[in-house]
Amino acid sequence: MTPALAAGAVLGLGLFLLVLALIPRRPSLTRQLAAFDAIHLPSYRARRPSPDGGESQITRRLGTLLARFCAEQGWEFRPLRANLALVGKSFESFLATKLLLAVFGLLLGPLLLAALTLGGIHPPFAVPVWAGLLLALIFFFLPDLELKQKVDQRRRDFRHAIGAFLDLVAMNLAGGRGVPEALMSASEIGTGWAMWRIRDALTNARIIGQTPWQALGALGDEVRIDELRDLSAALSLVAEDGAKVRESLATRAASLRRRELADLQGQAGERSQSMLVAQMLLAGAFLIFLIYPAVRVMLGF
Repeated sequence: MTPALAAGAVLGLGLFLLVLALIPRRPSLTRQLAAFDAIHLPSYRARRPSPDGGESQITRRLGTLLARFCAEQGWEFRPLRANLALVGKSFESFLATKLLLAVFGLLLGPLLLAALTLGGIHPPFAVPVWAGLLLALIFFFLPDLELKQKVDQRRRDFRHAIGAFLDLVAMNLAGGRGVPEALMSASEIGTGWAMWRIRDALTNARIIGQTPWQALGALGDEVRIDELRDLSAALSLVAEDGAKVRESLATRAASLRRRELADLQGQAGERSQSMLVAQMLLAGAFLIFLIYPAVRVMLGF
């Protein structure tokens, strides 16, 4: 009876997802603008990957429904949205991935029970139920762990790019350019994703009439990078004095490099300690392997 219920549940879920995928939907304004950009701005789109690339239609529809439900409940998830914006992933896709993984983990319990039943083993019904709930809980939080790792790596890369950006801005200021021109010129030199984000923020600021340091501060709030916020505050204070700006940027770039070097040294120390522990475990296991025959003979086993 239980294998039949499990098979029916899997079949019903498959039919539901099939019907959901076949329902036609109206293209959103975001997708229409993306299609327009792909036609009229091919070079720009070629160098900037789409945040929703590789997503299936089911994932997009399910994510849209979940995001709409969260908006209706008043759940904003601002830190989560900031982290997703940093790694270039949409909020809808993240929600859909979490739900689908949880459903997959929940279905593993009945499938495991069916496999054991076919193999002649009849465990209690509570075992696969609790196993399915535990797997669903684990799979539900797997995207959060992956996101945290990517966000930490991205923030480290962003801080490294900011240090190079500050040096480039200081060099442009030394060449006689103004602060806005120096910021834009420095952002156009780099080709990494961090420079693209900075260049996009400065370009949008020029279009909407904001100052470049306001745009950098808004970008720092969006991706939660304190160095960009501090840079925005410093530029807003000394933007009229080129000498002070150069000195301030050079000092900040040196401070970022020292902090990055300290972080790298700390990571190297942690890895050295991990290697030392692993070597001690290997040496202990080898000593046990060597003395085990002698101990066995002495104890008469």
